[in-house]
Amino acid sequence: MTGSTLTTSADELRTWLIQRIAEYLEKDPAEIDAEATFEAQGLDSMAALTLCDDIEDQMGLVVEPTLAWDHPTIDELAAFLIETAAE
Repeated sequence: MTGSTLTTSADELRTWLIQRIAEYLEKDPAEIDAEATFEAQGLDSMAALTLCDDIEDQMGLVVEPTLAWDHPTIDELAAFLIETAAE
């Protein structure tokens, strides 16, 4: 995923998020369930904060540190980020 979110499709963002979560959890991306909560998949608060930093770096958005808990699945988070970037 390169460039701004405005040119990023939901599928590209979802794939990027799956790859990030898989890296944090030291799992294969195929093991990540986009509909399961981050907590159920084992994402801890430090990884959630790192995800916020990665989103800010990648997308140029300023996000709250509670982002992963406010939007607790990859699908919900991707939808929120696409909507936020479009505003």
